[in-house]
Amino acid sequence: MKTLIAYFSHTGENYFGGSIRKISKGNTAVVAEFAQQATGGDLFEIKTVKTYPVNYKECCDEAQKEGRANARPELAGHLPNIADYDTIVLGYPCWWGTMPQAVFTFLESADFSGKKILPFCTHEGSGMGRSESDIKKLCPHTEVVRGLAISGSSCNSAESSVKKWLASNGL
Repeated sequence: MKTLIAYFSHTGENYFGGSIRKISKGNTAVVAEFAQQATGGDLFEIKTVKTYPVNYKECCDEAQKEGRANARPELAGHLPNIADYDTIVLGYPCWWGTMPQAVFTFLESADFSGKKILPFCTHEGSGMGRSESDIKKLCPHTEVVRGLAISGSSCNSAESSVKKWLASNGL
């Protein structure tokens, strides 16, 4: 069984339990690395051609604008061949109640039929939002397991939770 850990993460200013802090590595990237270490899977960062603002408020405004427009930001770089994988661990921050629009672009870029998707998100209070149902709509012939929601402010200490969740899903 071959596993891909695909994730979208934002670096710069992030919200942590009531205050804005600048971080050098995005919360979702931290969790994705825990998943990669636990599974030995291939790590792939979902990046967009147009970068998101480092400023927290500006990034939120851009994310909201994209969500309202149901935008599909262009992805940068070469995407992995999804046919090579049985399982996709999919990570993202919860933006405006779901995944960033770039993750929608990623999911629409390949055929995930017959695959198993394990979604996880980082958040500061919204949990998984509606992202699991959005993934199921985008990938109707895919098994989407119950996701793991991790508070962004606690992601650095989430390694054991990530391992436990992955193991409970056969990884």
